[in-house]
Order: sequence, then structure tokens, then C-alpha cells
Amino acid sequence: MIGKAFFLFPGQGAQYTGMALDFLAAGSAAVQQLFDNACEIFGKDVKALLESEADVLKRTDVSQPAITFTSLAAAAYLAEKGVKPAGCAGFSLGEYSALAVAGVISTQDCLKLIHQRGKAMQAVADEMEAAGNSGGGSAQGMAAVMGLEPEKVEALIAEWKAGGAPALQELYAANINSLKQTVVGGTAQALTEAEALFTAAGARRYMRLQVNCPFHTPLMAKAAEQFKPFLDEVKFSDPAVPLFSNVSGKQVSSGAEAKELALAHITSPVRWVNEQASIAALGGMDCLLEVGPGKVLQGLWKESGSELPCHSAGTVIDIDKLF
Repeated sequence: MIGKAFFLFPGQGAQYTGMALDFLAAGSAAVQQLFDNACEIFGKDVKALLESEADVLKRTDVSQPAITFTSLAAAAYLAEKGVKPAGCAGFSLGEYSALAVAGVISTQDCLKLIHQRGKAMQAVADEMEAAGNSGGGSAQGMAAVMGLEPEKVEALIAEWKAGGAPALQELYAANINSLKQTVVGGTAQALTEAEALFTAAGARRYMRLQVNCPFHTPLMAKAAEQFKPFLDEVKFSDPAVPLFSNVSGKQVSSGAEAKELALAHITSPVRWVNEQASIAALGGMDCLLEVGPGKVLQGLWKESGSELPCHSAGTVIDIDKLF
């Protein structure tokens, strides 16, 4: 038996064609109920969604509901096996699965919010891409800066902005993934100019990511504005188990705080390094589980230096191996 397990939920980018189909085939009553609810809320066959080709699945309005369904299906299957979380946290999109499993929002509200969040963010991405393709110069994206500590990356960005460089005013630290990797987001011009500057500052590698939207930066303010009315309608309860926030990197104290952070989440950086440290300081757990597709969070947890093991729990086979 795995003992007391802390649940980590992955974010966008972890998707793959066919994920969660094994949970649907396993005969789980809880997963079937989740599937029926998701089909109704999304207004489409979730099985067809999960079977989408990679190019379709990477769309924000497709990947967000698909990943969230997969993560919630894995959590439901774990619950039927008698495994409940000692605490919850999610990376970026995964924070919504964490909110649901921690009892802050209902599963149905989670699915409704993700459906609207994905649509709002995709609309902004489409608008930005169209502006870039038309020669408007506003195409935007993200890049991974490797080999510099997060504090150094943020200090450099602040220094360049203070220096008055026009393009670099729209460059932001977006995902503080590890002590070795920070993802930045901004306009195409900002990202291009930043490459030479980060390299000169000692970055080992600067890699543009295959996304056309600067997630978790102030440039996503329009998506947050579109999403807010849907968020306002949802009841947020106090967490039933310890829950941690991307925005603060700390434990969430109440449902009211969780709701405020959920809106800020779209335009604020994911402070995963701080969040992992807060989780490690919690104590009282035997392991962590990456509940959902992929193994990215296991790698980041290992890089944090913690001796606690983090196991895969994104498929039926993964979960059955834990017993």
C-alpha cells in the first residue's frame, strides 16, 4: 500500500491522444458518471475529444477539458481503490483538478469552469495569432530559459524594463518550473530580443516553445476578463485537505482566497519552485502521485531535492502497480 499520498495534477502540454480511455474501459462507476457529466457540460462526446489527433488536442479549448477529465478520472479511480489525497496541488491548468479533489469546488463546477476557461484563452490565442499573421507585429508566445536561477531571470527582466527597452516591457516570467528552468512569455519581438540578452547573461539554452499565447502573463488579461463572470457564479468552499496555490506558492487558507487566486491565476506566474517547497514542508505524507497524464511533475519534484518519491498515477496500469 502506498500510505498517505499527496496528489499533483499536471497542466497543459501533458496531453496525448487516447488518454483516459483505459479508465473508461475499466468499468468504474465513478468514471462513467464523470464521463456522462462531462459530455453534457462540454456539449460533445468526451471519448471523441480524447481520441483527437495531436494537432487538435493541443488547442487550448480542447486540451484543457481533455486533461482535466483525465486527471479527475484518475482521481476517481484512485478513490475507488481507497486512496484519498493527503493534500492537493496542480501545475497551471492542473490547479482546477486540485480545487475539485480538495473539495473547494464541485466536480461539475470544475468541468464548467474549465470549459469556459479553455474557450476564453483560445479566443485570445486566436486573436493574437491573427494579428501576428496579418503583419500587426503582435504575435506572442513563450520560451524556456535554462541554466539561470529563477531569481536571476526575474531580476534581469526587471533590470531591462527599468532600462526602458520598449520591446522588453512586454516580457514576463511565466512559469518558475525549477532552479534550472524558467519559462518566459511575451510578444514576438520581446522574446527575440531577450534571447541574446539571456544568453549573454549565462543562460545555457533558450528554447522557444510551440505555443502561440503567453500564458500566465498580464498579456492574458482579456481572457481573465471573459472568464470572470463564470467564476463569479461558482461557490468556493474551504479546502477539505491542504491545498496549494500557483500564484502564491503557499497553502490556501480558505475558499474565499482560492476564488481570488483562481482569477489571478490566468495572468500570474506559476511559482512551482516555491509551491514544491511549501508542499515538502507540510510533512505527514509517504509519497506524491502525479494524478493525470504525463511525468513532467515527477521530474520537477525530483529536481527539488526532496527524498519523498513521486509516482505515476495517470493510467489504470500506473495505479494498479501501486498496490
